[in-house]
Amino acid sequence: MDAKPEAPRKSSRRLAREYAVQGIYQSLLSGNEAPDIIAHLSEDAGFSKVDHKLFRTLLKGALDNAEALRAQFGAHLDRKVEELSPVEHAILLVATFELSNMIETPYRVVINEAIELTKEFGGADGHKFVNGVLDKLAPQLRAVEVEAARNRPRG
Repeated sequence: MDAKPEAPRKSSRRLAREYAVQGIYQSLLSGNEAPDIIAHLSEDAGFSKVDHKLFRTLLKGALDNAEALRAQFGAHLDRKVEELSPVEHAILLVATFELSNMIETPYRVVINEAIELTKEFGGADGHKFVNGVLDKLAPQLRAVEVEAARNRPRG
């Protein structure tokens, strides 16, 4: 019998984004606030492997700035924010916060992480929707970086 290939380990930064999305999702559905969400998520066995600083920054940043973040990505939606699935909504909040406030993370990394999270937690084609929104938003929030990437010679 063949052994199953071992699943690749997730980085502490990927886990931080996953837990932040779960926390935002929890807030969207229950109205819980950051301290309660952090307490609940910290009980999970995998939480010890998380980049805790990044997790707290993303969770609190997305929760504290949710209205402004919705205004930023909302301009690129083909529906009302209220019609988003809670998973897509949570991922767009986290990714928009990261694009807006964490310039040290390349915009392509932010978008790719959001796509992967949507593939893992969202609906069948949700990742295409999230990709489309973030592809339109990135040039607004990271104009210099996006322009530089477009002008870079391809090898």
